[in-house]
Formats: sequence, C-alpha cells, structure tokens
Amino acid sequence: MGASVPAIAAGSPVFLCSGQGSQKPGMGAGLMDVPEVAEVFSCASDVLGFDVADLVLHAEPDVLNDTRNAQPAICVLSVAVARALEAHGVEPAAVLGFSLGQVSALAVSGMLSVEATFSLVKERSRLMAEAAAEHPGAMSALLKADEEGVAALCDECAQGEALVPANYNCPGQIVVAGAPAAVERVEAAWAASGKRFSRLATSGAFHSPLMASAAESMAAYLANVEFAEPRIPLICNVTAEPLPAAVAREHLVRHLTSPVRFQQSVEALVRAGADTFVETGFGGVLANLVKRIDKGAARFCVQDRSSFDACVAAFGEAGASASGSSDSE
Repeated sequence: MGASVPAIAAGSPVFLCSGQGSQKPGMGAGLMDVPEVAEVFSCASDVLGFDVADLVLHAEPDVLNDTRNAQPAICVLSVAVARALEAHGVEPAAVLGFSLGQVSALAVSGMLSVEATFSLVKERSRLMAEAAAEHPGAMSALLKADEEGVAALCDECAQGEALVPANYNCPGQIVVAGAPAAVERVEAAWAASGKRFSRLATSGAFHSPLMASAAESMAAYLANVEFAEPRIPLICNVTAEPLPAAVAREHLVRHLTSPVRFQQSVEALVRAGADTFVETGFGGVLANLVKRIDKGAARFCVQDRSSFDACVAAFGEAGASASGSSDSE
C-alpha cells in the first residue's frame, strides 16, 4: 500500500471516533434533541433490535459496560454526532477512529451505510465478547514506554503465552494485551524498573492473538459486505495510512489481532497539514491523546449541546473561517 494522507488545509477538522471504554450512562443526553442525532439513534434501534437511546441514557454501568452493549452505544453516538456536525456545515478533512472507532469511521467516511455499520458493530461486539469469554485476557497501559523496549519486554515476559503491544496511544504510553499471567509479569517487571502502569477495565485482550477466533468469524461475515470508496479519507489503525475499499475486509479482520497505531496515525495526519481534531463521542480521551502527540493542535470534544454549538460556530457554515484551540473535554 504505502499511500500517504492527502494534504489537509489548515483549520480543516479531522474527526476522531471514540473507542471502547469511553462509555458512561447518560452520555450524549444533551444532544438527543438534535434532529440528525435522533434520526441516527432511531435507525440504530431498528438495526440492533433495542432502544439504543434508552440504553445510553438510562442503563446501569455494568449493563452499558458489557462489550455487546458498549460497542454499539459508542459507535451510534459517534456516528450520530458526526452526521449532525456535517448537517450543520462542519466538513471533516479526514476521519480516524480508535479501535472500535474504526468501525464508526466506516460510516463517517461513506465506506458503509449507517445500517451496514450498525449491523457490523453488532456482529463485532458479539464475536469479541465470545472470544474474550473463551480466551480470558487482560490489558495494561505502560507509562514512559517506548516501542522497542515494550516489544522486547513482551518477548521476555510471554513465557509461551500470548503477550503483545496492543495500542500505541501517544508518546510514552503503550498498552500491552495478552494472557492474564503474562500481563501480570509485564506489570511486575515494569514496576521493578521504577515505572508506572495502569490496568485497563476490559473484558478481554483486544488487538492480540487471543482474538483470533473472532477474526476468523469476522472474515466470514465480511465476505458478504460491500465497501464503497471513502468519500472522506479514513486513516486505518492497522497501517496508519488511508484505507481503500479494496483492502477494507482484510484490514478489518487484521484489526482484531493487530495493534492500534493511533499515535502514528495522528502523526501522519499532522504531516499532511492537520492542525484541528474534533472527537465525536464522549469523554475526550482521544482529544487528550492528540495533545500529547501534537501540543499545537486545536482540539474539540463534541459530547454535549454546548460543545456541539461551539464546534458548529467555529467550523460550520456560519463560522467556517473561525479558528483557534478549544479544549471542550
């Protein structure tokens, strides 16, 4: 492949689609009366077979945190916010998701319809939950980490079990994933070297070989899914390069067992001229990671009515020439 990110004009927003773990009961509450948001949630409820708005607004945390619910909920909110922003004149120059967010980005980019995207996230969440139950795993964020050192440590601590770098979040922060005992060995070694780690509250070792069964089933599912060429460039987690339709199936399958190259993707966007990032979702995790990758970038997290209105005022039809940094996380 080797495709580079097309040039991005200064001030043109890049949309970021949130990943699993950003969910919280009540997220998006202030946006449900935006017509495009309500429309996307209604469509999602038809596809998924349950009231997604009710889940997002009223579910208990343990219910919402279940992978089968968390993934659809986050995906629907990301797509809904992106659609609403576009309807108000905020045109993204590119889109980048984090893990689950790559599925949301398929709808934002135009590679899949919203209906096909929600069908895909329903299947993906089911397959990943089943793989996690069949092959228990853990994930841990290592701080003050470098790529070469973490790769060597994973080799040293694996001891025949699955253990790999899973997420390249930002400079100095790499997540490892694998068998629980192997992750514990990495954490112990990391602590012994005087560095900190943070265990993630996940139900499995995502983006590791322990998701191989999910990847195999995902390949069978995607065999019947048709992808369009992207209307908006989608930067792929697997390669940190634009994703063309011809390899979308292959990369979405690899995505389940390959590391998320978020840092490398943001760096590629910045090299192409990107200086403004708008997270469509909740919590501002990705906007905060962008700050650690490029301190000069303007960042928005559109998660409620005030941040939505601010983003539209800055980049929509009425304020397309406006610019400047806004940390609305």
